[in-house]
Amino acid sequence: MTNTAAPDTGVHPSVDQIVGALHAAGERVVLRHPDGETTGAELLALVHRYAWALASLGIGPGDLVAQYAPNRPDALAVRYATHLADAGAVYLSAPPGADRRARQLEQIDPALVVVFPETAHLLPVTTAPVVAVGPVEGVPRRLDELAAAQSPEPFASRSRLGDLGTVLSSGGTTGIPKASVRDVAAWAAAVATPHRPERRQLASGAEAYLTQILVAQTIIGGGTVVLRDDSEPAALLAAIESERITDLFLVEPQLVALMDHPDVARRDLSTLRTLTHIGASAPPALRRRARERLGPVLQHTYGASEMGIVSALRPAEYDPDDPGRATSAGRILPGVEVRFRGADGALDPEFGSIEVRSAAMAHGYRNRPVEQAEHFVDGWYRTGDLGRLGADGHLHILGRAADCAVVDGRLVTPTGVEDTLMRVPGVRYAVVVADGERRVAAVVPWDARVDPQTCRAAVAGEHGEDVAATLVVVGLDDVPLTEQGKPDRAAILARAPS
Repeated sequence: MTNTAAPDTGVHPSVDQIVGALHAAGERVVLRHPDGETTGAELLALVHRYAWALASLGIGPGDLVAQYAPNRPDALAVRYATHLADAGAVYLSAPPGADRRARQLEQIDPALVVVFPETAHLLPVTTAPVVAVGPVEGVPRRLDELAAAQSPEPFASRSRLGDLGTVLSSGGTTGIPKASVRDVAAWAAAVATPHRPERRQLASGAEAYLTQILVAQTIIGGGTVVLRDDSEPAALLAAIESERITDLFLVEPQLVALMDHPDVARRDLSTLRTLTHIGASAPPALRRRARERLGPVLQHTYGASEMGIVSALRPAEYDPDDPGRATSAGRILPGVEVRFRGADGALDPEFGSIEVRSAAMAHGYRNRPVEQAEHFVDGWYRTGDLGRLGADGHLHILGRAADCAVVDGRLVTPTGVEDTLMRVPGVRYAVVVADGERRVAAVVPWDARVDPQTCRAAVAGEHGEDVAATLVVVGLDDVPLTEQGKPDRAAILARAPS
């Protein structure tokens, strides 16, 4: 008899891996959250009930289920149930302004929108069908009630590798968020992880961003996820101690807030194995202070929603006093290809605009053909970032290519200027945003006001008078942040004098 079964490629849908991990977990707690704790068996039963509920609504292959998701078990269960039904899933980012969120929904064109009591205020006027998990005024259909009425019988996975899998929403700081698309196979590659049952991942970021990958990886790897709603530094430090956290992810402004908090000295952080920072500038001065205050647990990675994680500077190689490592984004990960394109459009072996290719990267943008044609070219993703490859194989990210400039024969980057400013006595943190011919520096002092002239003099000494002459220094109590916790470039420019 001929065997007609498809060959096992070794790639399995992420939801199949998650279901297997939850089944294996049984009565072990896999989630801790503000409402209590959830075992593997409890979360798995919830996933199956939501899958039956979604199927009863006609959700299936090619459909996209969008969520304004809080960090709660039901949001995860709806996500994994969507995958079981072989539909695509997206955690929506929440750009400010109902009009922008309405245009975001219109652009991604979901078959269903799910809201929760904690997120209902984010829902704009939309023609898409809307259901609620929990009581939400104005949304009569309750997905949780429909799920509760379903049979607890397991819902057999319908997920297929080539079908629509996951859409990742960008932050949309200055416009309508882009949404990058992966099929089931690419998403499986994005969340691939080794078995790590000792892992206790603190997930405090919005599910719309990297948090969703970390949560999936932790569950697949047999670990435990601790869900929080915010990244308030005192609360994070307390959670690391009380929950025996091993892994934490922050973007750089959150790292600054954490490492400078007075509770660092009194909390027991000994269980922490890896504190990863990503997403904004990481000048050597910032890294040095972080290492001094938090110890040898820091890891820096480079990546984005479109391309996943590209490189990692592991804790063992994280040395801000080594000139070759102080600006490094680490070694390129296995299975990821990186190349550089010079200003003349030709490929360069060591320096230029960064292009990435991997099995885990997105295939394009959902309903954004212009941006797709600009960034996704011949199977490569053009990042728009400027970088170089060191002789030791370490990748160095210099900043957005549009923000870097050669002045008097020297390359001037925002990160380089930030490093200079953060070594000025009295300066706690600095973020530099290019704005045409000028550079706007948002500078946070330790305890007194920042002297702009002192800042400009330091920049002149290291980067030249021409750079200092175009530097606008804005003293702030705190750097304004986006929903992701990144510096809000538009808000910083708005604080600068015209």
